[in-house]
Amino acid sequence: MARLVPIALPPTRAGETGASPKVADFLLAWWNGGDNGHFPVLHLCNLDETIAEDMLTVLAYLAQNPVIYADEWGYRDTMAEICERYRGE
Repeated sequence: MARLVPIALPPTRAGETGASPKVADFLLAWWNGGDNGHFPVLHLCNLDETIAEDMLTVLAYLAQNPVIYADEWGYRDTMAEICERYRGE
């Protein structure tokens, strides 16, 4: 999570890369897919291997643990900022 957030939310819009909206889609789908949309699995094929592996690490963790959201790891404000940047809310 700590390595994914800076990709989705660089300090400026100019710092965004092609991976930024894909990582944001992943994080927002986890946070609240019903409201923020879902994560197309094909995004994993269109990302740098390290980024895709980080996402799979989060998914593997979630598969082995009860329902956990980014809020519980102290990312509530960060997730709201990602939502505002990519979903305009």
